[in-house]
Amino acid sequence: MFDRLEKVLGAILADYSDIRFEIKNETRISYDGNELTQVAKNTSEGFVLRILKDGGFATCTFTREEDLTKAVSRTLENAQILSRANARPTVLAPVPPIQDEYLPKLDEDPRQVALEEKIALTRHYNQIAMGHPSIATTNINYSETERTKYFISTEGTRIHEDLLTVAISGSITSAEGSLLQNIRVNAGGSQGFAILRNREADFERKRQIVVDLLQAQPVAGGVYNVILNNSMAGVFTHEAFGHFSEADLIEDAPSMRRKMQIGALLGSTIVTIKDNPTLPNQLGFYQYDDEGVKAEPVTLLQDGVLAGRLHSRRTAAAFSEPVNGRCVAEDYRYAPIIRMGTIFIQPGRDSVDELFAKLGDGLFIADAKGGQTSGEEFTFGAQYGYIIRNGKKAELIRDVNITGNLYETLQNISAVADDFVLSQTGGCGKGQTNIRSCHGGPHVLVKDLVIGGQ
Repeated sequence: MFDRLEKVLGAILADYSDIRFEIKNETRISYDGNELTQVAKNTSEGFVLRILKDGGFATCTFTREEDLTKAVSRTLENAQILSRANARPTVLAPVPPIQDEYLPKLDEDPRQVALEEKIALTRHYNQIAMGHPSIATTNINYSETERTKYFISTEGTRIHEDLLTVAISGSITSAEGSLLQNIRVNAGGSQGFAILRNREADFERKRQIVVDLLQAQPVAGGVYNVILNNSMAGVFTHEAFGHFSEADLIEDAPSMRRKMQIGALLGSTIVTIKDNPTLPNQLGFYQYDDEGVKAEPVTLLQDGVLAGRLHSRRTAAAFSEPVNGRCVAEDYRYAPIIRMGTIFIQPGRDSVDELFAKLGDGLFIADAKGGQTSGEEFTFGAQYGYIIRNGKKAELIRDVNITGNLYETLQNISAVADDFVLSQTGGCGKGQTNIRSCHGGPHVLVKDLVIGGQ
């Protein structure tokens, strides 16, 4: 494959070009309630061609190798049109050429596990989720995605990397009269099928919570001191802060660029935020991004001060900042865009128990349930929470939403625990879906957080 692609690239009269060829294999199994509703396996493949010519940078995606010559012609033509139309020519930051192959180190290769066993395991967890009279329905899914990628550029880079992601995840819904409650359950990662085994306790725990939520009271709206668990702290870090660390999202937003200047004090001095896709055995792990750049750990916020940003080669040149390998595509249908890898707040010094003692009275907010951001403002839902009295969990509460301003919330983080948990399933939807989007971190204590409720 490399030799064929290299021959095509060598004939392109341009300043730079690259091609990514990808084979994608997917397996899907779904249960809705007690009914098996889907068993599907699919294989597809395609190409992404990028050409830089006289400052114009164009992309073409196509699925048939016989269309390669036509794709080159059209992409080159589009690059020349962009060169004439754009006021700012595209420049790519220099990177060293790489020749490498990376195959994931898997704890039990899912490709060697029989489909019948995958169905049986999904059914087993679904039966656990259904195992209470108050459970109305479930939606439990097995997903397996394998991306086999070949990347080659005119600068001499040749990379073959495989990415393999598995998950059993979904939702459990309980009902009592007209009241419905639901909760999410998930297990998965990128380190092999073994992570899906022996997860019965997780499904039992989530089933019990969603049953107990039928008796829980809605949270009373107000301003509280709160502890966010690993999931909620991770979603806040990803959604409210992380996206503003992606250079393409602030590039043409003057007000955000002024606020997000390297060296600006943005948060509490106890808060350090990192993005690191090189952490082994994590959902967000990868070696090279989809423009052939080696992934590097980046400290985004150091002791409350903005210290770094996430870049493609194009934005690194535009900002005059280091390249760090954050240009990632969903699959062969898309050109890569800037994405987070594994983003988290660095663990602190307090134990979780010490965090609750510092809180005293307030709320414990657990497990993210969607949300949205609008500029600096955010609103996130939580799956459940607890009233905290004298540092101890009291009543379970439901219908919890948190809202606030990014910078005020960063300033109001008053303690960070020493634990560390990262997400096992992902789903960032910035332009494309990134199933390996990983976030998490420690529990954090936040003062004066607005809670929406009754």
